Amino acid sequence: MPEEEIGKVSDFYSHLLVAGIKLDGLLKIGDHIHIKGHTTDLSFDVKSIQIDNQVVTEAHKGDAVGIKIPDRVRHGDTVYKAT
Repeated sequence: MPEEEIGKVSDFYSHLLVAGIKLDGLLKIGDHIHIKGHTTDLSFDVKSIQIDNQVVTEAHKGDAVGIKIPDRVRHGDTVYKAT
């Protein structure tokens, strides 16, 4: 399945299992994403997106979002969306 780079991990909140991501593309609830880094390799469907602690259904290029994730990620990991 082809993938499109849509952002980078900017923060990780281990106590919440939430990743802060700076977007370079569109992200919507239900999108299948892949987060890849030196020691990271996660694939999952996006179930929630927040911007400034407000729940949204989609986010656009330039937005800084928080998403719930299944496992640890690291600053600088690349976020891809299945196309």
